[in-house]
Amino acid sequence: MSFKHFNKTRLAPTPSGFLHLGNAYSFLLTQKLALQYGAKMLLRIDDLDRERVQKKYVQDIFDTLNFLNIGWQEGAKNTNEFEEKFSQLHRLELYNHALQQLKNEGKVFACSCSRTKVLHDSPNGVYAGTCKHKNISLHAKDVVWRLNTDEDKEIVVNALNGEQIKTKLPSIMNYFIVRRKDGFPSYQLASLIDDVFYNIDLIVRGEDLWHSTLAQLYLASVLKQERFLNASFHHHALLTNAQGEKLSKSAGDTSVRFLREQGKTREEVVALLR
Repeated sequence: MSFKHFNKTRLAPTPSGFLHLGNAYSFLLTQKLALQYGAKMLLRIDDLDRERVQKKYVQDIFDTLNFLNIGWQEGAKNTNEFEEKFSQLHRLELYNHALQQLKNEGKVFACSCSRTKVLHDSPNGVYAGTCKHKNISLHAKDVVWRLNTDEDKEIVVNALNGEQIKTKLPSIMNYFIVRRKDGFPSYQLASLIDDVFYNIDLIVRGEDLWHSTLAQLYLASVLKQERFLNASFHHHALLTNAQGEKLSKSAGDTSVRFLREQGKTREEVVALLR
């Protein structure tokens, strides 16, 4: 048992499909670490991607967590309570305040490039700053806001084991988006602001989100969010299919819902994660 103590960690699923075994693994690991380090658990459902969010996927989150016998101390207990009190739509003012701060400090620029254009200009997906000096209005139609990442910041990741990993922002995250074309904040900004708002100091996520962690720490430095900069992170390995590919919500046969409907018990599902 560790003597280190954390205040709070979180489960942060996205209701864009039925949750799969990889999600279950992450949830169970988060619960284990919360118990080990004396942390409370928050259920935070990331629902800003309004085109993909469906109520049945929100319900699936509660069904899956209850099936796995995962308890949480803060956050909605059912779909109705989530929509009434805990949806990210209720925190738009917080996100917009952060975006306004970035705007006032001249830290963002408008970009009209589509994903197709970015990939055409740079097949590896690295955005080259095409619109940085075009002076496109931040209020123009169909533009995203990108963070100016020209400042060469050292990023320090506090690992769960106490190690401090010092690195730089990877090129794939150059000028990453903080405000989408639809006016909603990007995942990177909303996730950061939510973790600060809920006093999260232990963040457990898959290793595929390592670059997101670095982007969020960079952004936290720009916004002077010391609480997030001091948080600890644990990036766990991903479950993969027989082809070695990470699990996807589009693959229905690995969804916890599918397994439940096949009559699998909690113990049988957990056994699949070992």
